[in-house]
Amino acid sequence: MSIFNLTAFEPSTFILMGIPDLETAHLWISIPFSTFYIVGLLGNFTVLFVVGKEQTLHKPMYLLLCMLALTDIGTSTSVVPKALCIFWFNLNSINVGGCLTQMFFLHGVSMMHSAILVTMAFDRYVAICNPLRYATILTNARIAKLGLVGLIRAVLLILPLPLLLIKQPFCSNHIIPNTYCDHMAVAKMSCGDITVNRTYGLVMAFVVIMLDLTLIVLSYSLIIRAILRISSKKAHQKALNTCTAHICVMLMSYPPFLFSTLTHRFGQGIAPQVHVILANLYFLLPPMLNPIIYGAKTKELREKMGKYTCRR
Repeated sequence: MSIFNLTAFEPSTFILMGIPDLETAHLWISIPFSTFYIVGLLGNFTVLFVVGKEQTLHKPMYLLLCMLALTDIGTSTSVVPKALCIFWFNLNSINVGGCLTQMFFLHGVSMMHSAILVTMAFDRYVAICNPLRYATILTNARIAKLGLVGLIRAVLLILPLPLLLIKQPFCSNHIIPNTYCDHMAVAKMSCGDITVNRTYGLVMAFVVIMLDLTLIVLSYSLIIRAILRISSKKAHQKALNTCTAHICVMLMSYPPFLFSTLTHRFGQGIAPQVHVILANLYFLLPPMLNPIIYGAKTKELREKMGKYTCRR
């Protein structure tokens, strides 16, 4: 435990423990971490490559898939490389600037991810409920503008988190029991009053996520109503199939995020290693599984991906 002797570090340095109480197993834990990360990168870069190369895929739906792939790459890359440095080389230290930068990109990209899921729900609503006007309502330019709005929202709402922490005095205990710099984990090391940090983080997270979830639920309520009005079972199945992939992605994204947010504030009874492992899986599993899900459930994308990946 000599690596955690804080007297050997500058006051501007934090120590990332990795996974508490499992330090001796870090090398073994790094195997699934690195595997999931590499598979996720390959899958998401494949989506970006295929959509970029194929003119027939230059459509709003596939532009959204590219945005989703970019956020998946961003979220996993914000966490996994540093985690692997901890697991492999015991490089636990991170300066305050690097910690706050990681926090900003991590939470910002996660919020951008949520905005894209909302836009994808709107895309499915227009495709099913108003198919004749789909091409005029959702153009590539309009999707790009919606993506830009999501990016601006993420920057404006997440930027106060590190700015509020910069002004906080930190105690002698600079150990963060995690593999990355989460907002509340850093805030808890402060010797000052973190009421504003705690309140803003909680309100911002739940207002934004609840707003996004409300819009998604509204979209799917209208979609279900439209599907129930269709008499053909074949048409029912086709309409539902277009939404299956998006629903799976949402189920992998929102519950782990809400779990991580709540346990940082109210989960004192949860073992820290359980919390850290589950929080890290949020940054590992969705980026790995999303391209697989969309590749399997979207026929046109699956065929184009097969064109490049199955060449002899």
